[in-house]
Amino acid sequence: MIAPSTFGTALGKAVLALSATFIGAGGVKAETAVRFAAHYVLTMTHVTVGEITWSANFSEATYLSSAVGKASGVLSVLVKGEGSLTTRGAFNAGKLSPATSRFNVDDDDGVYEVEMTFDDGVFKRVTDHGTAPPADRIPVPAKLLHDVIDPLSAFMMPFEGKALDPANCDRTLNIFDGRRRYDLTLTYKRTDTIKLARGHPGPALVCGVVLHPLAGYRPDSLLVRYLAGKNDLELWLAPIAGLSIVAPVRALMPTLVGTMEISADEFAARRLEPAQVAPARPVEAAPLAPLKPSPVEAAPLAPPKQ
Repeated sequence: MIAPSTFGTALGKAVLALSATFIGAGGVKAETAVRFAAHYVLTMTHVTVGEITWSANFSEATYLSSAVGKASGVLSVLVKGEGSLTTRGAFNAGKLSPATSRFNVDDDDGVYEVEMTFDDGVFKRVTDHGTAPPADRIPVPAKLLHDVIDPLSAFMMPFEGKALDPANCDRTLNIFDGRRRYDLTLTYKRTDTIKLARGHPGPALVCGVVLHPLAGYRPDSLLVRYLAGKNDLELWLAPIAGLSIVAPVRALMPTLVGTMEISADEFAARRLEPAQVAPARPVEAAPLAPLKPSPVEAAPLAPPKQ
């Protein structure tokens, strides 16, 4: 969303509204509609370089998640740009299955609009409008696009049992944002305490994160050079009120030029009455322009080899 490369982009897209009410115990499934919204601040060596606003609606069977963010300033050497994202899909049996994801981005790749489509959560194709990616970008082969998920859905992580169970850290997120393909491998580190200006004064699950860039990135990307393969990145998770889902509330990324941090300073989550269930569309992108030939448009995936 706001970064020209992998890990910072993904985390910038993925901070959600949480509540202490469900800390330490499993939340309930979305038998009633839930809406949450949050605001997050990006800092580099304690200097603010950007912000993110996130909102999402869950009904009994669907979800809509939207985010918008921007990073700039003299210290924003690793994260620059701005953009908006919207993902909608099905929410059944505690599982998120994206249907469409749309990103409008202005970063080091240029200005572009990407729309991904899924069938029952399975990636089918991407349509890419706008500036062609840099010539030195590593291509994304079709074989890497099986079993992928969009960034917004990836960071809303269903759980069973207790939200702070260390096992909730043990997962790999196979993310594709329409141009870049990367894995984030999470492992348990500890339980810590998070304090925010509004809400969620309590424990959070702290996961170690290792970034594995696979394709779609530039080999000389500063963020990839500084963060790929490092084991000192942290992602703090806590439950979304009213749902059996944990999601990021804080991220720490030490670099050679200082620590990059993405932290929530405000969030709210509440149940909706039936008359309020219609999805909010705070940052939904405008309809796509007529399709133009694009060197990065991907064809439908071939069936996986047996």
